[in-house]
Amino acid sequence: MRSGPIHTKLGVVSLGCDKNTVDSERILAALAGHGAEAVRDLSEADVIIVNTCGFIDAAKQESIDTLLEVSRLKQEGRCSAVVALGCLVEQYRDELEPSLPEIDMFVGLRDAERLIPELRARGLLGDPVAEHPGVRLPLTDRRHVRYLKVSEGCDHGCAFCAIPLWRGKHRSFGLDSVVSEAARLEAQGAVELNLVAQDLAHYGREWRDGTDIATLARRLLDETTIPWFRLLYIYSAGLRDTLIELMAAEPRLLPYIDMPIQHASDPVLERMRRPERAGTIRAKIERLRDAIPDLTLRTTVLVGFPGETDDDFRALLDFLEEAEFDRLGAFAFSPQDGTRAAGMEDQFVPEGQARDRLEELLEVQRAISADRLALEVGRRREVIVDRETEGRLQGRTSGQADDVDGVTYLSSDQDWPPGTLVEADIVSAHDYDLEAEVVGLVRPAPAADREPAAASRRLPLAPLGLDSGFGR
Repeated sequence: MRSGPIHTKLGVVSLGCDKNTVDSERILAALAGHGAEAVRDLSEADVIIVNTCGFIDAAKQESIDTLLEVSRLKQEGRCSAVVALGCLVEQYRDELEPSLPEIDMFVGLRDAERLIPELRARGLLGDPVAEHPGVRLPLTDRRHVRYLKVSEGCDHGCAFCAIPLWRGKHRSFGLDSVVSEAARLEAQGAVELNLVAQDLAHYGREWRDGTDIATLARRLLDETTIPWFRLLYIYSAGLRDTLIELMAAEPRLLPYIDMPIQHASDPVLERMRRPERAGTIRAKIERLRDAIPDLTLRTTVLVGFPGETDDDFRALLDFLEEAEFDRLGAFAFSPQDGTRAAGMEDQFVPEGQARDRLEELLEVQRAISADRLALEVGRRREVIVDRETEGRLQGRTSGQADDVDGVTYLSSDQDWPPGTLVEADIVSAHDYDLEAEVVGLVRPAPAADREPAAASRRLPLAPLGLDSGFGR
């Protein structure tokens, strides 16, 4: 136990999806309320927290490798403790604890409230220094792009997904709390706010009073001046007319929808326990494109699901060529412990065959993406400036979501700071990226409160259930 005031230097590594990033930012704010100082260089940290991901096998291995990597700083740096936290711990604590003696604490989703008391009991964290209102502190200096988690858990029960087993049933965060958090993120410099959940369409439905994602979007538009709102991960079955009409009418609600279909063969969709079928997905795509000008559609698909035949896979490829999604993420099936699909071992598609199907699908989508982006050439678009890379400004149009889609490289005689909105003419297109020339300023980058950012690493692809601070 340390004597005297405790000044902890804290490093945070957040793995997985953007919902996990939100949780890590809440943890960072809570620890800052006890006097912890976020540091960018992990070798300077007294405590390193790794918020893990357990969604697919590659993400699990990434989490374990990261824990082993940062644990070496206990010998090489000033680190006194490494904390493993989040989804991987929730799922595999019994296996992790004996196999990773280098890790000092294992904190799952259901016992996240242990983190602060245990750090304090070990003399690694001080007494509260300020009342903590549930705010978030950014993990990096890229404060202009932030994520707003509006609910926790999931009710869908897809056969391949373990998230409901870790996070429980869906529960929406209160309207006032979500809007208040959005206002705080705006004060920190948010220019683009991405709404995230396991399914945004389920927001508010358990209250049975008519509140839905369109209600929340309307409140956010009315009570903040954030210029870009983006909807990430919303099932097609939940895309109702109220939301579609609001997106068509409100330019701040970007014409971009991330709508995971997972497959397009009805037998596979049935075995996956998905709520849609190919016909209903096709009809929804037509409705969306008819109603929302310049709509960008992103989807996610899963190949190699147990029992997927060559005909099923061809049906998926045919559907993708017909639908022409602007953006697509694809994965090969990875069995998750406790899910229905994990029990379908007799129907598993050989790993090599699933990988071949994935590569073929991605090549099909590469051509579709290139064709869709070619349509942008000659158009004038609003672009958000993200960074400068190798002497070139890099940004994104409304059709390019942060970290998952391509980028727009900007030619300009001015060095616009991150968070600036500019008007630019698209001059050329590649498979996934655009080139543009800036023609004017739309909105300067905001001045923002400058809380210190934590050491962080964004690695591809899941979540931590911190419901505190969010009531009805």
